[in-house]
Amino acid sequence: MTEQQSAFPRRDAEGRIRALGDLLGVGLAGVVIGLLVLVLFDGAFASFGAGDFGQANGWLAVILPAWLFWEDFRAWEFGAPRVVAALVSLAVAVVAGLALAGVTVGLPPLLSGGLAAATFTVVYAMIWFPGVRWLASRTS
Repeated sequence: MTEQQSAFPRRDAEGRIRALGDLLGVGLAGVVIGLLVLVLFDGAFASFGAGDFGQANGWLAVILPAWLFWEDFRAWEFGAPRVVAALVSLAVAVVAGLALAGVTVGLPPLLSGGLAAATFTVVYAMIWFPGVRWLASRTS
């Protein structure tokens, strides 16, 4: 009797994430984890007198979601659909994140960057997931 281990996010046989909700959920969880780590590091540095709390760059919280997106990108066959979908998703997500960071310029960098990282994650996932599937279906 073999015990099956549940994996999250759920992936297909090629290793691609199967549901948009999984991609968004894991991506946003990565942003939250990244922000928690940044808060810990920023608090430690502030306690040593190496700056004021809240001055860390919140954009660093996008590291785990970017890794998730890279792994999903790699799971798709080599070709134009994945490259075009990734470039369009990246461009729109960066612009959306930067726009939100610009609107929240009065907030501490940790908070405004964290909001921008969350925006980047949501926008990228919302364009990448349906975009790569649509482009791949058009070329096959």
